[in-house]
Amino acid sequence: MDVNLRQIRAFLAVVGLGGFTRAASALNISQPALTIRIRQLEDQIGLKLFDRNTRSVQLTRVGQELLPVFQRLMRDFDSAMADIREFSEEPRGTIRVAVLPSFAAGPLPALIADFRTRNPRVSFVLKDAVGKRVLAMVRNDEVDFGIGVGGVDEPDLDTIEVCEDRLVLVYPQGHAAGDLPQATVPVISQFPLVLMDKDTSVRRLVDEAFAAAGSIATPACEATYMSTAVSMVRAGLGLAILPASAIEIRGFTDIATRPIDDVGFVRRIVIIKRRGSSLLPAVEEFTKALLAAVTGCRPASGGCLDLQVENGGAKALAMGIQGQ
Repeated sequence: MDVNLRQIRAFLAVVGLGGFTRAASALNISQPALTIRIRQLEDQIGLKLFDRNTRSVQLTRVGQELLPVFQRLMRDFDSAMADIREFSEEPRGTIRVAVLPSFAAGPLPALIADFRTRNPRVSFVLKDAVGKRVLAMVRNDEVDFGIGVGGVDEPDLDTIEVCEDRLVLVYPQGHAAGDLPQATVPVISQFPLVLMDKDTSVRRLVDEAFAAAGSIATPACEATYMSTAVSMVRAGLGLAILPASAIEIRGFTDIATRPIDDVGFVRRIVIIKRRGSSLLPAVEEFTKALLAAVTGCRPASGGCLDLQVENGGAKALAMGIQGQ
């Protein structure tokens, strides 16, 4: 059966206006064209919908039974089209993001808060995960896009550069690491190290940087969460290597940080999306807001991007965290 919307609208117009002449005028078509549409609809159904004579048009029993069905169908269709138009005219819906834990706990919440003040009909679902899991969720369409680490070379994924995030050495206040002329891989290797789990993007970067310097990163302790790594540093178990953007390293008076003197300890933060996929208008708007905030950010020694809401707006600040 090949019934189309034009045929259904023609049927409803005849019923609503009480005749073919007025219905054809309302639909802005000729009466013969309207008659053809009704006949095609009756042919598809296999039964007559109207009893017609020179003076009146009456619904048949079948027409009477189909009338509420067609009315409900058109209401649902028109409602769906109105919702779609609203999606294009005003950002709305749920934005699903897979994001690195350091970025989720650091700069992202302030940007989301600012975005929602301007787009209150948009909600967010954040799935904070390690780099490999971020890629998997994007690829499996579990999220609209991901925020992960650069270096993605996958045929089904595209990336957009967001910012750079420098790794820093985290050590107890008063530790000899704070007095070193330089914090290079050979020097760092002399101390017990608290490293992140091997599945994390931070650990991958650390291992690659150590290998490039002709060394192997050997941990005294490993941790899955940055908060655990910080606690280990505070307990004197070793020095940690963590992102400068990590909120876990702020607010403690008994630990300090310093940059590592090696260009290999810098990771690129990128937006990751499925190649060729179309994003909802709300998702497009949010990614533009994220990139706009980063564009206004001035790099600092720490290379740490921090978004703060001030006076109702998202302010991008490059915050060096040396000495915190």
